[in-house]
Amino acid sequence: MARPVKVYVPEGSSPQIEKFINCLMKDGKKSTARRVFKDTLAVIKTRTKEDPIEVFNKALLNVTPMVEVRPKRVAGSVYQVPVEVTPKRQTALSFRWILGAARDRKGIPMAQKLALELLDASAEQGGAFKKKQDVIKMAQANKAFAHLAK
Repeated sequence: MARPVKVYVPEGSSPQIEKFINCLMKDGKKSTARRVFKDTLAVIKTRTKEDPIEVFNKALLNVTPMVEVRPKRVAGSVYQVPVEVTPKRQTALSFRWILGAARDRKGIPMAQKLALELLDASAEQGGAFKKKQDVIKMAQANKAFAHLAK
């Protein structure tokens, strides 16, 4: 019988934060990703009086999509069908949107870009929150095709 694998989680971290760091990581440089995330939390701490982890969680919650549209082919036509998003995909999309919006900002270090994007997302602003709003609008516009979803 296989022994359970012990996973190293640093002090003050959670599985969600570890997953975010893994998504932030490029070319297998996890220590660099950890440093960027730590610096991001430090920037958030200086900009607000709130707990940086609370800001991070609030930003994720504000960016998490509930519905999305998926293409469905029916009789030669492709319809955009609104469907509910599974919890695992919700977190994956929110991570991707936050990191994408942060990487699109130019001219400052990644830690500051990420901090600004997390602060914007926690205040229901910024590129990642706009992306969520666009997805919701698309789902609303295609509500008539909801009956095509399986």
